[in-house]
Amino acid sequence: GSRNIESSVKQIPFYVEKMKENKIAITGSVDELLKMVDVVMLMTFDGRPRVEQALQVIKSGKPLFINKPFAASLKDVVKIIDAAKKLKTPIFSSSPTRYLKGAQLARNGGIGEVTGADCYSRAPLEPTHPDFFWYGIHGIEILFTIMGKDCRVVQRISSPDTDIVTGTWANENIGTYRSIRKGFATHSGTAFGIKEIISAGSFNDVGHRPLVVDMLNFFQTGISPVSVDETLAIHVFMEAADESRRNGGRPVQMDEILQKAMA
Repeated sequence: GSRNIESSVKQIPFYVEKMKENKIAITGSVDELLKMVDVVMLMTFDGRPRVEQALQVIKSGKPLFINKPFAASLKDVVKIIDAAKKLKTPIFSSSPTRYLKGAQLARNGGIGEVTGADCYSRAPLEPTHPDFFWYGIHGIEILFTIMGKDCRVVQRISSPDTDIVTGTWANENIGTYRSIRKGFATHSGTAFGIKEIISAGSFNDVGHRPLVVDMLNFFQTGISPVSVDETLAIHVFMEAADESRRNGGRPVQMDEILQKAMA
């Protein structure tokens, strides 16, 4: 866990006790763990040690699920994904919000050709992580579920309590993400289609079950239901949004952000 992220520090003792109650072994290292298991889930709240932890698992070849935050920088995201591709180790990462019923309907053609989406989520900030890597990813995952991975340009308007991030996709469709740091907040959005406009749905209607089912299928087959290219695009989008904010809200090219991280 983390030594200086309060939400992580507070929860570790609770989870340790739950593991002990269920007679689950607690090891002293990832290497020790790898000798005992067939698959691995990285679930800690702190993304900073993720690259080191993930690379150990990837070198073992064991299927790996990575919970949010995937890492604490885009360059670390690139390192993990590149290593998984080179060593052909299956990896999978997703927010449970990907499985909102309306988002899935839109992705699978239920509203005809998708023409746009407006999505939102609670997005408190954590100083040790890029702005949206920590929690905003839940709403941005909905946006990419509906719109696909081919976003090209990102622009962000920011205030202390709210951000509006606008993405322009390769087909010229526009999608937006609204972060919420004040007042009531939930994870959802609206999908716009040729045939219909629908709500992305409520997390209360799906919970974590669809994600867990996909995780189990992934562990059995080694085939991720979400391409690593889409996972990478989500993190490039979030870093591009930060770059736009740093530059007074100017539009930012996704490919430039990715090339910078790769360099």
